[in-house]
Amino acid sequence: MAAKKSATKKAAADDGPQKKLIASNKRARHDYFIDQTWEAGIVLTGTEVKSLRDRGASLIDGYCYVEGGEVWMDNAHIAPYVKGTWTNHAARRKRKLLMHKQEIEKLASKSREKGFTIVPLEMYFLGSHAKVLIGLGRGKKEWDKRQTLREKQDMREAQRAMRRRELA
Repeated sequence: MAAKKSATKKAAADDGPQKKLIASNKRARHDYFIDQTWEAGIVLTGTEVKSLRDRGASLIDGYCYVEGGEVWMDNAHIAPYVKGTWTNHAARRKRKLLMHKQEIEKLASKSREKGFTIVPLEMYFLGSHAKVLIGLGRGKKEWDKRQTLREKQDMREAQRAMRRRELA
């Protein structure tokens, strides 16, 4: 019996580091069709990390671009650390993203195509490392957005009907 308990504890520990969500960009999924996603590390200063641990971030206006073989995230807001002093960071500075060279080349070639843009979707801690999930998006037209909302509403109504049927 004791061997079984230790085996389950070990299996739970082998799952790897847990993902702790900091910020999510719901607006990006509303405005873009996301074709592909990549996970990238972020180069941060000390006060930025402390602010992120307090969940002080917003990706709403953020965007990414490839310049000189490097990926940059710009206009993403990380609030100044409350207990910071003169060493505090600028809230909307551009931040370097860490990716493999092959991934950067693939992302750069795709983003050069007409109608594609790179948007940050989520920011989270994976263990002790800050990560950002970026996506390659194609812009939606107004009627696409209305159609998506209609589909979501139809799904909700269908689920409600199924629940009512189960209760009856």
